[in-house]
Amino acid sequence: MELLQLQYFRTAAQLEHMTKAAEQLHIAQPALSKTISRLEEDLGVPLFDRVNRQIRLNAFGKAFLAKVEAALSSLEEGRQEVMDMAGLERGVVSIATSTLDRLSPALAAFREQYPEVSFRINQITPAETHTIGELLEQGGADLGFGPMYSYRQGIQELPVLQTEVFLAVPRGHRFAHQDSVTLEEIADEPFIEYKLGHPFRQVNDEISRRAGIQRTVVCEVEEPSALSSLVQAGLGLAFIPGNKEDEALQYRLLHIEGSVSRRTFSVFWNEARYLSEAAREFQRFLALYFAYKSSRRPLISE
Repeated sequence: MELLQLQYFRTAAQLEHMTKAAEQLHIAQPALSKTISRLEEDLGVPLFDRVNRQIRLNAFGKAFLAKVEAALSSLEEGRQEVMDMAGLERGVVSIATSTLDRLSPALAAFREQYPEVSFRINQITPAETHTIGELLEQGGADLGFGPMYSYRQGIQELPVLQTEVFLAVPRGHRFAHQDSVTLEEIADEPFIEYKLGHPFRQVNDEISRRAGIQRTVVCEVEEPSALSSLVQAGLGLAFIPGNKEDEALQYRLLHIEGSVSRRTFSVFWNEARYLSEAAREFQRFLALYFAYKSSRRPLISE
């Protein structure tokens, strides 16, 4: 049994399609089929049910896939550990995030100090934040960044950023000249919101519920950038986490009186999996970076 056979089998099992698997592996489809057939001969059992040109992982294949994924993951950790022996400058960090806009400045700052460190970014939609935990469990990412609403056993969390939730209003709005506003004042205003099921929508609905107001949602979006753009366009108001010093020219951020709503962003990792030296350094860097951004103190790397 060869390592290449296991890698080919995993890809074919994940896609359940020989042609697509061959394309992803950059090999000819007949070569892939022959490799899988040799593996099945070695094992003495079929791993796929074949119907016409379709393949489906059978009970033998599912059981074997779990072991193959564990073995390949252990080999990857071993490879990473050996690479670490050559120093931080050769590291590769894999990150899963649902809030790349907040992470990007920290990535750029880290790269200034460690230009040889490479990053693999797995960007997921905010509505699929739970996927971060799954990727960390399966070894698909070294670190996760963002809000996590579905905690998993063995996943560690380090809060690194807290942001106040403001009310964003377009320039020229009747509240734009104010520094703060009460939720009661805005009860009849049109709102731009995240779609139902989005974790931030749940937070925003709770803010309104506590204040005893019923908002009029005129548009629903999935991405923070769309939220900001529609506020700038004057379509409505929105709850936006941020910093007044960073507020955009196209809209105003008003403090919400009587509300202490904040959003916390954390870095996550799986305590049962090996973390490379580069990943550990970036984890530490994130805490320093956001502490500096909050305090405006000089960023010092020990």
